[in-house]
Amino acid sequence: MRNLLIAIASLWAMAANGQDFTTRFEKTSGRETATYQEVITYYQQLAKRYPQINIREIGSTDAGYPLHLVTYSPQKDFAFNSLHKKNKRIILINNGIHPGEPDGIDASMMLLRDIAQGKASLPGNVILAVIPVYNIGGVLNRSPWYRVDQNGPDAFGSRGNAQNLDLNRDFIKADSKNARSFQQIYHLIDPDVFVDNHVSNGADYQHIITLLSTQYGKLGGPMGQFLHNTFEPGLYKLMKEKGYDLVPYVNHFDETPDSGWVEFSDLPRYSSGYTTLFHTFGFVPETHMLKPYPQRVKATYALMQSFIQFTGEHSEDIRQLRDQAKQAASTQQRFPLSWKFDMNKYSLITFKGFTSGHKPSDISGLSRLYYDRKQPYEKQIKFYNYAEPGNFVDKPKAYIIPQGWWAVIDLLRNNHIHMQRLNKDTTILVEVYHIADFKTYPRPYEKHYLHTDIKVTTSKDSIHFLKGDYYIPLNQPGNRYLMETLEPTAGDSFFAWNFFDAILGQKEGYSSYVFEDTAAEYLKEHPELQTQLNQKKSADSSFAKSASAQLDFIYKNSPYAEPGYMRYPVYRL
Repeated sequence: MRNLLIAIASLWAMAANGQDFTTRFEKTSGRETATYQEVITYYQQLAKRYPQINIREIGSTDAGYPLHLVTYSPQKDFAFNSLHKKNKRIILINNGIHPGEPDGIDASMMLLRDIAQGKASLPGNVILAVIPVYNIGGVLNRSPWYRVDQNGPDAFGSRGNAQNLDLNRDFIKADSKNARSFQQIYHLIDPDVFVDNHVSNGADYQHIITLLSTQYGKLGGPMGQFLHNTFEPGLYKLMKEKGYDLVPYVNHFDETPDSGWVEFSDLPRYSSGYTTLFHTFGFVPETHMLKPYPQRVKATYALMQSFIQFTGEHSEDIRQLRDQAKQAASTQQRFPLSWKFDMNKYSLITFKGFTSGHKPSDISGLSRLYYDRKQPYEKQIKFYNYAEPGNFVDKPKAYIIPQGWWAVIDLLRNNHIHMQRLNKDTTILVEVYHIADFKTYPRPYEKHYLHTDIKVTTSKDSIHFLKGDYYIPLNQPGNRYLMETLEPTAGDSFFAWNFFDAILGQKEGYSSYVFEDTAAEYLKEHPELQTQLNQKKSADSSFAKSASAQLDFIYKNSPYAEPGYMRYPVYRL
């Protein structure tokens, strides 16, 4: 019996060794990308064959399918706390956030296989974590007709997810289950480097791949300087050695890139902006849509190899910088909430483009833009990448949030923010924001009517809190996340994303014919308000002619007005 079992095991090993791990991309000479089912099955088979590869489910998605995480650990240790203690650097790669841009899906399948088979290298101090397909709903919605301008593959998924959300606008508001599961994965891993693979639209040029790095000025401090002076140049050098001329993501503001462009502003709604809040080096590679699909996948593969090599060679620098940044954020007293590009400062980059021109349109007969690939050029282009911080806000000792705002509490908890619950009803003197003014998008944007240009006033008030309300101290590495979500004037704050819109609607009111007598009596008892009323009537002729406006003025300056109207329910201690 024992010999029979050994024989069976030997036959199984021989079959496994001969298993075909050729991807659909390779079998079709780069014409096709793998389906969702093929991707997951492929990684499951890899994990069965190679014990240094692990695949697991973490959380759900809007499509009803689980989100998978694939980890390549040469030591076969898949516990991320343990890996950090062993001083391993962790790279997290996200694929298929826009399923019409599947380059990273196919490149990652081949990369992990090649590492396992010894055809590519992974340093012993680097762990590779891969989300094989992020936007599962979009990938399942496969068609040959999406992204009409793109040069392959033959069919792929749609940009919108199962809710028709653009998931690269959802990282901070997390309307999707995908985003909430991503947050769980992100905080489980605590990656040192994050890579979100994409394909770009826009101008035509010679470069096969460009790179969007998180804004170094926004990342800030020694981490930002290392990104700008060492990390990015190191990647450019490694890619040059592989035959690729890397340039920053082409975010041009004129009709063509010839006059230069501004660095992409990666707000926390975007993947690399979100990871910046937690002190990770974030990158968004963008292959060019007009390049043949095999070229794009090969370039994505090469850039991921470059990330691996650089991270391995600078492992200790990256560890120290992140540790310092986390500690600094815990004690930092003032935080900028906005950044504005200085259009008087720029870097020069070597750009390889195509000469553009205009000719009559075959459709309208009117002038249209075209690029002439027979006239390539190479020249120095202005790249505006100097952003000045602004809207500085002092951090409070703590925030207090009533438990009724559970949607916000759930997001804070999902992002591993440390919170305590009040153990009894209590009244506390706090700093209170009152919403003074804001503008709102006239049309919906990703399920929301986004608020902008938010103005607040402040007051000191004694607020009664209930047992179970949340006390959130600002002595933690997540301080930056807290400031940029809970300070209402931040560009991607929870207030901007409508989480607190209930306070913008007045719930209490009065009947004018009844309140007239009450208001008159109140003015007699409060002559100081009568003085304010008279001053406003003298200064504002329209107000002086409006009985309803004067009555409303008295109401809003009396204890009869509801205190919660326009009062921001995140209190500063």
